[in-house]
Amino acid sequence: MCAAADIPPGETRGFAAEGERPALMAVHDRSEGLRIFVNACPHMGVPLDWMPGRFLNADGTRIICATHGAEFRIGDGYCVRGPCRGESLKPVPARIIDGIAVINLNGDLTPPTP
Repeated sequence: MCAAADIPPGETRGFAAEGERPALMAVHDRSEGLRIFVNACPHMGVPLDWMPGRFLNADGTRIICATHGAEFRIGDGYCVRGPCRGESLKPVPARIIDGIAVINLNGDLTPPTP
């Protein structure tokens, strides 16, 4: 989970589901809202970030793979340029509940009961 307000429009964050390296990445698409993807290039499975939590190209219009230079659309993770052209980043279901991005890797977005 992360606070949706911690990721302003046009910004990205990496965070770990398990392990040390951020396993997931979140990007706030200006038109579509918060999107969350697995932090792995479909070409070889390498992490995308070129610096911790940094996933976008210089002008902030595409997610970029630091290893291969592949470029992905922010809204849907579709690769438009690079060795994995035509493939997509793996999306992670998320829902904003009381200002918190709730992520469940099993696909269940039902809020926990108190």
